Amino acid sequence: MRIGLRTVKTGVSAALAMILANALQLLYAPSAGIIAVLSVTNSKKSSLQTGIYRLFSLTLATLISYICFSLLGYQPIAFGIFLLLFIPIAVSLGLSDGIVVSSVLVTHYLVEESMSWGIIFNEYLLMTIGVGFALIANLYMPNAENRLKEDQQIIETMFKKLLTEMSSYLKQEITEQKLLENCNGLLSFIRQGQLRAQTYQENQWVVRDVYYASYFAMRRSQVSVLHDMIESLDRIEVVEIQVEKIVALLEYTSETFAEENDGNEILARIFDVYEEYRQMTLPISREEFENRAELFQFLQSFKSFIEIKAEFSQRITE
Repeated sequence: MRIGLRTVKTGVSAALAMILANALQLLYAPSAGIIAVLSVTNSKKSSLQTGIYRLFSLTLATLISYICFSLLGYQPIAFGIFLLLFIPIAVSLGLSDGIVVSSVLVTHYLVEESMSWGIIFNEYLLMTIGVGFALIANLYMPNAENRLKEDQQIIETMFKKLLTEMSSYLKQEITEQKLLENCNGLLSFIRQGQLRAQTYQENQWVVRDVYYASYFAMRRSQVSVLHDMIESLDRIEVVEIQVEKIVALLEYTSETFAEENDGNEILARIFDVYEEYRQMTLPISREEFENRAELFQFLQSFKSFIEIKAEFSQRITE
């Protein structure tokens, strides 16, 4: 059985919250621990936002419950009407995350049959202690940058493999289905990387490093174009003399594919191949014309594929 870091932080923050609430002799002290459990998140930013939203949510819940209990008394029916009012208003204000916690704290008013300043202060202290210890626990986050760099290397290896397999397809050594499966696998891995990059970004208080988020977004855009290129390959009739230039282009791109490659050399080679196709003898049949059109379309997609990386490299250097 493996116990993760978040589990450890949840357990410690909950225990400390309950200890402090008991030491202050607050009513319903265990509630502070439950609030801490519900407030430990995956990032510093989300933990802070959760705490702030829950305090706002408690303020809204207190106001609405005061009206309901004042008019109908401390009865279950009053609590039910409170929920009918509180839930839609909280949702409309973007405070959905605090609905459950605030509703539980409102039941304390119901049980005590009082909304004196003392009991209200008690509930705010419970909320503050719970979210406070959760926030303190989340101040420590392991550095995820090494994992992001590993993800980059894996993604580039997967791209290289896919480009090589595309050249193998033109040599009739692999099926389109295999290409599409590998392309979808690459897209899935990039999506996971994007989530990790987002968490990494949210764990920085002052300087928000957007490089990794931008990198994964760039690679995801490239995968979309790559998918179109694979579909174009399926429509190309393989004639060795016509596709040998594309095969060489794919192999060269695979060999030089890297994070630091700005793509300018590849773009120049694509342009050369495009010009060679333009100077070929004009097609004499409909089939030849359509095949030539697919070749040009593939090159155009290839150009877009490389331009996405070239534009990214330019933005980074600027």
